[in-house]
Amino acid sequence: MSDLEKYIAKRKKKDAKFALNFDEGYTEFKIGVTIRNPRKKAGLTQEALAEKLHTQKSAISRIENQSEDMRISTLFKIASVLGKHVTINFI
Repeated sequence: MSDLEKYIAKRKKKDAKFALNFDEGYTEFKIGVTIRNPRKKAGLTQEALAEKLHTQKSAISRIENQSEDMRISTLFKIASVLGKHVTINFI
């Protein structure tokens, strides 16, 4: 277990409010990072990615900053533009 994982587990035990929505929020955070990092690695700005997806830069920003739910079809489109694949697991 990493130091971060230890910290999170300890904090969840001590802080019920923190624990309540942590997993959902953390998953949304990871999705944003999972999109942002390959976009930057590909040398694309949010605006350039938005153009390729026929949407607005603000939509990409909201997705990357976890302030907007997105459809799975949108996730697949983003992955395709970035040359990636989507894998969904139920654990």
